[in-house]
Amino acid sequence: MLKFYFNGSPNPTKVALFLEEAGLPFEPHAIDTRKGDQFKPEFLAINPNGKVPAFTHGDRRLWEADAIMGYLAKAERSDLLPSDERQIEVMRWLSWSSQHFTRHAGMLYFQHIIKPGFFDTAPDAKEVEEATGFFKRFAEVLNDHLRGRKYLLGDSMTIADFSAAVTLPYAEKIKLPLASFPEIERWHARLNELPAWRQPFPEAKAAAA
Repeated sequence: MLKFYFNGSPNPTKVALFLEEAGLPFEPHAIDTRKGDQFKPEFLAINPNGKVPAFTHGDRRLWEADAIMGYLAKAERSDLLPSDERQIEVMRWLSWSSQHFTRHAGMLYFQHIIKPGFFDTAPDAKEVEEATGFFKRFAEVLNDHLRGRKYLLGDSMTIADFSAAVTLPYAEKIKLPLASFPEIERWHARLNELPAWRQPFPEAKAAAA
């Protein structure tokens, strides 16, 4: 049985999206990071970084959302991870998202959601301004790339779409300037047609062992 350790933040959401879209049963293990569950010895034995998501499949233990999605897609022979030359394009967009696009959107998520919600502190105006500037820079790259394409790899949805778009549902709360990037809005609207995208953590789909 697949065991999925998560909370509701963007990185675990990537894995939840894959599990739901692929229709895979799993055993859910919610990790309350506010209470420090991620630092308990039993969890650190799965992910020594003390972070979510994490995942076990028999004796296999994995952490990092993109790696977990890749493992599951390969195991299921899913088209969400192409087995042909397009696989390198998936890797390129996963890396780009991690290093650029989602990195800066993630900072805005931290400033506007995590700081007020977890630490009862206001966003840092300087950090917000810097992250917004970088987000706009890389959003322009993505917007241009998506012109004439349904998904990052053209007509085929892949795990790279899940990874790169994962902060977009929070756009209003974290003040992402998406109105300036209509191709990104169109792409996100297409993803939002997926039931999994609208509700990546449906308890009814999380099968017990």
